[in-house]
This record gives sequence, C-alpha cells and structure tokens, in this order.
Amino acid sequence: MALNKASLEAAIKSLLTEEKGKTDSTSSIDNITTKLATAIEAYVKSGTVITTVTTTGSASAQTGTGTGSIS
Repeated sequence: MALNKASLEAAIKSLLTEEKGKTDSTSSIDNITTKLATAIEAYVKSGTVITTVTTTGSASAQTGTGTGSIS
C-alpha cells in the first residue's frame, strides 16, 4: 500500500484543531508532540517496502543484502 498523505494531513489538522483553544501551553505542546509523533509513525508504517535482495551461497546457507524504497 502506498503512503497515505491525506490521512497524515487529516491527523495533523485534527490535533491542531483540538489544541487550538487550549490555554495551558505546556500541556498543549506535550499533547501536540505526542499526537504528531503517533500520526507520523502511522504514516511511515502505512507504506509498502519494495526490496530487491541479492544473495550468494548455497540453498541452505545464504547471505545477502537488499536495497529498496517505500512507496
């Protein structure tokens, strides 16, 4: 599944709207930090990792490295 930017934008907008009217700035900053980190984590984990692995060795003992991208 591709990264869902619209979902990330919605989560950020929601948390900012929720915190907008609060008067306790320290608590608000803590809440924004926690919710923003959670939204970013969910966004990154929503992506699909596509990897090509090159291996060497026998069928029972392989080693290799992979390179890829998140879509």
